Amino acid sequence: MSGESPLLLILDLTGTFAFGLNGALTAVRVARLDIVGVVTLGMITALGGGIIRDILLDDLPPATFRDWRYLAVAAAGALIAFAFSRGLGKLAVPIEILDAVGLSVFAVTGASKAIEFGLGPAQAVILGAITAVGGGTIRDALVRRIPSVMSEGLYAIPALAGATLTVVAILTGLYGLLAAITAAGVCFLIRLLGVRFKLNAPRPPGAPGPSDAASD
Repeated sequence: MSGESPLLLILDLTGTFAFGLNGALTAVRVARLDIVGVVTLGMITALGGGIIRDILLDDLPPATFRDWRYLAVAAAGALIAFAFSRGLGKLAVPIEILDAVGLSVFAVTGASKAIEFGLGPAQAVILGAITAVGGGTIRDALVRRIPSVMSEGLYAIPALAGATLTVVAILTGLYGLLAAITAAGVCFLIRLLGVRFKLNAPRPPGAPGPSDAASD
Protein backbone atom coordinates (compact mmCIF):
# COMPACT_ATOMS: atom_id res chain seq x y z
CA MET A 1 0.00 0.00 0.00
CA SER A 2 3.02 2.24 -0.31
CA GLY A 3 2.49 5.73 -1.67
CA GLU A 4 -1.20 5.96 -0.82
CA SER A 5 -2.19 8.99 1.23
CA PRO A 6 -3.52 8.46 4.76
CA LEU A 7 -6.74 10.28 3.82
CA LEU A 8 -7.35 7.97 0.86
CA LEU A 9 -6.64 4.92 3.01
CA ILE A 10 -9.02 6.02 5.78
CA LEU A 11 -11.81 6.78 3.31
CA ASP A 12 -11.21 3.51 1.47
CA LEU A 13 -11.43 1.48 4.67
CA THR A 14 -14.55 3.36 5.76
CA GLY A 15 -16.29 2.53 2.50
CA THR A 16 -15.06 -1.05 2.69
CA PHE A 17 -16.56 -1.51 6.16
CA ALA A 18 -19.89 0.09 5.20
CA PHE A 19 -20.22 -2.04 2.08
CA GLY A 20 -19.18 -5.14 4.03
CA LEU A 21 -22.07 -4.56 6.43
CA ASN A 22 -24.41 -3.74 3.55
CA GLY A 23 -23.59 -6.80 1.48
CA ALA A 24 -23.86 -9.11 4.47
CA LEU A 25 -27.20 -7.65 5.57
CA THR A 26 -28.45 -8.07 2.01
CA ALA A 27 -27.40 -11.71 2.16
CA VAL A 28 -29.25 -12.19 5.47
CA ARG A 29 -32.46 -10.32 4.70
CA VAL A 30 -32.88 -10.66 0.94
CA ALA A 31 -31.15 -13.89 -0.06
CA ARG A 32 -31.36 -15.63 3.37
CA LEU A 33 -27.91 -17.20 2.99
CA ASP A 34 -25.87 -19.11 5.56
CA ILE A 35 -22.68 -17.77 7.16
CA VAL A 36 -20.51 -18.70 4.16
CA GLY A 37 -22.83 -16.89 1.78
CA VAL A 38 -23.19 -13.91 4.11
CA VAL A 39 -19.45 -13.39 4.54
CA THR A 40 -18.79 -14.01 0.85
CA LEU A 41 -21.40 -11.51 -0.33
CA GLY A 42 -20.30 -8.97 2.25
CA MET A 43 -16.66 -9.16 1.20
CA ILE A 44 -17.45 -9.10 -2.52
CA THR A 45 -19.62 -6.03 -2.03
CA ALA A 46 -16.95 -4.34 0.06
CA LEU A 47 -13.98 -5.08 -2.18
CA GLY A 48 -15.46 -5.25 -5.67
CA GLY A 49 -15.44 -1.54 -6.49
CA GLY A 50 -11.86 -1.02 -5.32
CA ILE A 51 -10.61 -4.04 -7.24
CA ILE A 52 -12.27 -2.79 -10.44
CA ARG A 53 -10.74 0.67 -9.87
CA ASP A 54 -7.22 -0.68 -9.37
CA ILE A 55 -7.43 -3.00 -12.37
CA LEU A 56 -8.51 -0.11 -14.60
CA LEU A 57 -5.65 2.01 -13.22
CA ASP A 58 -3.22 -0.88 -13.77
CA ASP A 59 -2.36 -0.65 -10.06
CA LEU A 60 -1.64 -4.34 -9.66
CA PRO A 61 -2.05 -6.35 -7.63
CA PRO A 62 -5.06 -4.38 -6.33
CA ALA A 63 -4.71 -2.68 -2.95
CA THR A 64 -7.05 -5.29 -1.50
CA PHE A 65 -4.37 -7.94 -1.95
CA ARG A 66 -1.43 -5.76 -0.90
CA ASP A 67 -2.82 -4.54 2.40
CA TRP A 68 -4.34 -7.02 4.86
CA ARG A 69 -6.48 -4.27 6.40
CA TYR A 70 -8.90 -4.31 3.47
CA LEU A 71 -9.67 -7.99 3.86
CA ALA A 72 -9.85 -7.66 7.65
CA VAL A 73 -12.22 -4.69 7.57
CA ALA A 74 -14.46 -6.30 4.94
CA ALA A 75 -14.61 -9.56 6.88
CA ALA A 76 -15.27 -7.71 10.15
CA GLY A 77 -18.18 -5.83 8.61
CA ALA A 78 -19.66 -9.02 7.19
CA LEU A 79 -19.30 -10.95 10.46
CA ILE A 80 -20.80 -8.12 12.51
CA ALA A 81 -23.80 -8.02 10.19
CA PHE A 82 -24.19 -11.81 10.48
CA ALA A 83 -23.91 -11.87 14.26
CA PHE A 84 -26.08 -8.84 14.97
CA SER A 85 -28.43 -8.72 11.98
CA ARG A 86 -31.52 -8.81 14.21
CA GLY A 87 -30.16 -6.12 16.51
CA LEU A 88 -29.11 -3.91 13.62
CA GLY A 89 -32.65 -4.13 12.28
CA LYS A 90 -34.03 -3.02 15.64
CA LEU A 91 -31.63 -0.08 15.61
CA ALA A 92 -33.16 0.98 12.28
CA VAL A 93 -29.96 0.78 10.24
CA PRO A 94 -31.46 0.10 6.84
CA ILE A 95 -29.52 -1.44 4.01
CA GLU A 96 -29.95 1.75 1.97
CA ILE A 97 -28.06 3.91 4.49
CA LEU A 98 -25.03 1.64 4.53
CA ASP A 99 -25.18 1.44 0.75
CA ALA A 100 -25.23 5.24 0.56
CA VAL A 101 -22.20 5.50 2.86
CA GLY A 102 -20.15 3.08 0.76
CA LEU A 103 -21.31 4.72 -2.47
CA SER A 104 -20.32 8.17 -1.24
CA VAL A 105 -16.91 7.28 0.11
CA PHE A 106 -15.89 5.21 -2.90
CA ALA A 107 -16.95 7.97 -5.31
CA VAL A 108 -14.41 10.21 -3.57
CA THR A 109 -11.60 7.67 -3.32
CA GLY A 110 -12.06 6.45 -6.89
CA ALA A 111 -11.88 9.96 -8.33
CA SER A 112 -8.97 11.08 -6.16
CA LYS A 113 -6.91 7.99 -6.92
CA ALA A 114 -7.60 8.43 -10.63
CA ILE A 115 -6.19 11.96 -10.48
CA GLU A 116 -3.16 10.68 -8.55
CA PHE A 117 -2.52 8.23 -11.39
CA GLY A 118 -2.63 10.98 -14.00
CA LEU A 119 -6.08 10.56 -15.48
CA GLY A 120 -7.90 13.58 -16.84
CA PRO A 121 -10.83 15.19 -15.02
CA ALA A 122 -13.59 13.50 -17.04
CA GLN A 123 -11.94 10.10 -16.80
CA ALA A 124 -11.46 10.56 -13.05
CA VAL A 125 -15.15 11.35 -12.57
CA ILE A 126 -16.14 8.25 -14.53
CA LEU A 127 -13.74 6.05 -12.58
CA GLY A 128 -15.02 7.50 -9.31
CA ALA A 129 -18.55 6.50 -10.27
CA ILE A 130 -17.44 3.04 -11.39
CA THR A 131 -15.65 2.51 -8.07
CA ALA A 132 -18.75 3.62 -6.18
CA VAL A 133 -21.29 1.43 -7.99
CA GLY A 134 -19.05 -1.58 -8.68
CA GLY A 135 -19.49 -3.49 -5.42
CA GLY A 136 -23.23 -2.88 -5.24
CA THR A 137 -23.69 -3.96 -8.84
CA ILE A 138 -21.88 -7.26 -8.23
CA ARG A 139 -23.92 -7.74 -5.02
CA ASP A 140 -27.23 -7.27 -6.80
CA ALA A 141 -26.24 -9.57 -9.65
CA LEU A 142 -25.30 -12.34 -7.21
CA VAL A 143 -28.67 -12.17 -5.43
CA ARG A 144 -30.45 -12.04 -8.79
CA ARG A 145 -31.72 -8.48 -8.58
CA ILE A 146 -31.60 -5.82 -11.26
CA PRO A 147 -28.61 -3.71 -10.15
CA SER A 148 -29.60 -0.49 -8.38
CA VAL A 149 -27.50 1.51 -10.83
CA MET A 150 -29.89 0.41 -13.60
CA SER A 151 -33.22 0.44 -11.83
CA GLU A 152 -34.56 2.23 -8.79
CA GLY A 153 -33.61 5.41 -7.00
CA LEU A 154 -30.75 7.73 -7.81
CA TYR A 155 -27.52 5.72 -7.76
CA ALA A 156 -25.06 6.62 -10.50
CA ILE A 157 -26.07 10.30 -10.43
CA PRO A 158 -25.02 10.93 -6.79
CA ALA A 159 -21.80 8.99 -7.42
CA LEU A 160 -21.04 11.22 -10.40
CA ALA A 161 -21.82 14.30 -8.31
CA GLY A 162 -19.49 13.22 -5.50
CA ALA A 163 -16.71 12.32 -7.93
CA THR A 164 -17.10 15.64 -9.77
CA LEU A 165 -16.84 17.66 -6.57
CA THR A 166 -13.74 15.68 -5.63
CA VAL A 167 -12.05 16.35 -8.96
CA VAL A 168 -12.91 20.06 -8.82
CA ALA A 169 -11.49 20.30 -5.30
CA ILE A 170 -8.26 18.59 -6.37
CA LEU A 171 -7.80 20.72 -9.48
CA THR A 172 -8.40 23.95 -7.53
CA GLY A 173 -6.02 22.98 -4.75
CA LEU A 174 -8.77 22.75 -2.15
CA TYR A 175 -8.74 19.00 -1.62
CA GLY A 176 -8.39 17.79 1.94
CA LEU A 177 -10.43 16.20 4.68
CA LEU A 178 -13.14 18.88 4.61
CA ALA A 179 -13.47 18.76 0.83
CA ALA A 180 -13.60 14.96 0.84
CA ILE A 181 -16.29 14.91 3.53
CA THR A 182 -18.27 17.57 1.65
CA ALA A 183 -18.13 15.65 -1.64
CA ALA A 184 -19.12 12.41 0.08
CA GLY A 185 -21.87 14.21 1.99
CA VAL A 186 -23.40 15.59 -1.20
CA CYS A 187 -23.39 12.12 -2.75
CA PHE A 188 -24.90 10.63 0.41
CA LEU A 189 -27.66 13.25 0.59
CA ILE A 190 -28.66 12.88 -3.06
CA ARG A 191 -28.78 9.10 -2.72
CA LEU A 192 -30.95 9.19 0.40
CA LEU A 193 -33.29 11.74 -1.18
CA GLY A 194 -33.66 9.38 -4.12
CA VAL A 195 -34.50 6.50 -1.81
CA ARG A 196 -36.80 8.52 0.45
CA PHE A 197 -38.85 10.09 -2.34
CA LYS A 198 -38.44 7.23 -4.84
CA LEU A 199 -36.74 9.49 -7.37
CA ASN A 200 -35.38 7.98 -10.56
CA ALA A 201 -33.20 9.08 -13.41
CA PRO A 202 -35.19 10.15 -16.49
CA ARG A 203 -36.74 7.33 -18.53
CA PRO A 204 -37.95 7.34 -22.13
CA PRO A 205 -41.42 8.90 -22.50
CA GLY A 206 -44.11 6.31 -21.85
CA ALA A 207 -41.67 3.70 -20.56
CA PRO A 208 -42.93 1.67 -17.56
CA GLY A 209 -41.28 2.06 -14.17
CA PRO A 210 -39.50 -0.82 -12.39
CA SER A 211 -42.64 -1.86 -10.52
CA ASP A 212 -44.69 -1.87 -13.71
CA ALA A 213 -42.10 -3.94 -15.54
CA ALA A 214 -41.92 -6.43 -12.68
CA SER A 215 -45.68 -6.98 -12.78
CA ASP A 216 -45.74 -7.76 -16.50
